[in-house]
Amino acid sequence: MTIKVGDKLPSGTLQEYFEVATGACAIGPNPVSTDELFKGKKVVLFGLPGAFTPTCSAKHVPSFVQHFDELKAKGVDTIACMSVNDAFVMGAWARDQHTDGKVRMLADGSAEYTKALGLVLDLTPRGMGVRCQRFSLLADNGVVKALNIEAPGKFEVSGAETMLKQLG
Repeated sequence: MTIKVGDKLPSGTLQEYFEVATGACAIGPNPVSTDELFKGKKVVLFGLPGAFTPTCSAKHVPSFVQHFDELKAKGVDTIACMSVNDAFVMGAWARDQHTDGKVRMLADGSAEYTKALGLVLDLTPRGMGVRCQRFSLLADNGVVKALNIEAPGKFEVSGAETMLKQLG
């Protein structure tokens, strides 16, 4: 069943790649608890079919990087991108998209969290396997307050511009 407005987001673990070690994170992939990601925060999470794919790279991620300051001004604590790719690919894509300090690039390598959200997109006939539908959501303390799911092949409602309107 697909997640909906009013639902509490499920628990899960994503991966985030770090190029520089910090006190809490080693170089390389590090686990990210979704419970910790959403706890006590207003978070915009957007998902997409794949790193380095045309619409995702040319429009979706750039919309959130470009509107970072406006989203933060409207009370968003964290902006995160999720894709069914491994953490190494997401780290490379983060560098390519210049997301550092703006959008956290989170890997759902085995699509486990995508499945828990009910947002699977089966692109097996196109040679891409199971992926994530294009979507965006606003969560407040882990509860979905807004949800925008795209029709297959579309990019009309899941960008930062829609989220800004929903934030008022």
